[in-house]
Amino acid sequence: MRGGAVEVERAAREAGVDALPVAEGGAEAWLARYSSSVMGTYGVPQRVLVRGEGCWVWDADGKRYLDLLAGIATNALGHAHPLLVAAVTSQLATLGHVSNFFATVPQVALAERLLQVARAPEGSRVFFCNSGAEANEAAFKMARRTGRTKIVAAVDGFHGRTLGALALTHKQAYRAPFEPLPGGVEHVPYGDVGALGRAVDGATAAVFLEPVQGEGGVTPAPPGYLEAARAITRTHGALLVLDEVQTGIGRCGEWFAHQASEHGGVVPDVLTSAKGLGGGVPVGAAIAFGERTAALLGAGQHGTTFGGNPVAAAAGLATLHAIERDGVLEHVRRTGRHLRSGVEALGHPLVTGVRGAGLLLGIGLAEPVAPAVARHALAAGFIVNAVRPDTVRIAPPLVLTTDQADLFTAALPALLDAALAETTTAGGTP
Repeated sequence: MRGGAVEVERAAREAGVDALPVAEGGAEAWLARYSSSVMGTYGVPQRVLVRGEGCWVWDADGKRYLDLLAGIATNALGHAHPLLVAAVTSQLATLGHVSNFFATVPQVALAERLLQVARAPEGSRVFFCNSGAEANEAAFKMARRTGRTKIVAAVDGFHGRTLGALALTHKQAYRAPFEPLPGGVEHVPYGDVGALGRAVDGATAAVFLEPVQGEGGVTPAPPGYLEAARAITRTHGALLVLDEVQTGIGRCGEWFAHQASEHGGVVPDVLTSAKGLGGGVPVGAAIAFGERTAALLGAGQHGTTFGGNPVAAAAGLATLHAIERDGVLEHVRRTGRHLRSGVEALGHPLVTGVRGAGLLLGIGLAEPVAPAVARHALAAGFIVNAVRPDTVRIAPPLVLTTDQADLFTAALPALLDAALAETTTAGGTP
């Protein structure tokens, strides 16, 4: 264990608190302890990580990795960002948790700032929670409060794994073990305006859509699709809920992906956010646009113990401040274009294209070898993930440099070749 982790441990010991573990014994020992103490919902961890700095992380055996996944599009400022560390430390030393029986200054300030960057109209309000699934649960409840019960969501959409959010999520492998789920949800093909128009009617409470389907393969909404969804929902008096848990807080080069020019100035009724909002500290939010929508959840109709607590709110404020102060939105657009063009310029026969926006990119593959690519990448010191068998997802910290992006681009051909060779050897021609 090195760097900041050592300093934290030393400070704790000097204060008489012998509570922080020392990462001694290497990964094998820690994985054994993991398997005997942590529920196996995630399978066997790929590595035991002990330290991070910027876009780099180190494992328990001392190996360094370029983090191109950012905790699944979450560590917006990278690891151990000085402003985030200072904000959380200062707030925790001042006031850590009080419950929502009381208001706090950071909570109010973050709500005000979120309404600004979301371009929400007067009368809009924020409900704070701890995760994207919880934000979508709140939106689901708001939809039910309209008096209607029908919800329309998209094929290949992902909105979380709590029961309500799971009902919105399309993937059957996630849904089947927990059915029956909350009813009334109909899934339509993503990007198909005609199918959406046929599904939405006077009984529809809300339509839930992602501007870019992250878990669905990094699939952007076609130009005009969100505009059409807005028109269709408005015609039938239904809510338009945009799930920006993965795409928001600068990930796609705008504060929120739906604000990009190709979406024509769409204004949702509810916007959900989490992941990058806290820069790695758990915080989520459901933003209700306008007085009428904000009034759907009244006093006592929803709640959370930790949502909007002062430490999480301080983390959110620090993250938003750093993104604005350091020109991160333009940096994301520029670095994303650089990374995309670098991969495309390789001309590798296995790469069918690069899709996405900003620093949420999917490298499409001609064969279902993405899991093998991710394994070889990890062995070579790069963290990516196979979001689909034919798609490698890139979602790094928003502070990724072009030089760091070039390290991955230069290594990619060998990773692709190794994955293809492994698959061929194991099972014949793919």
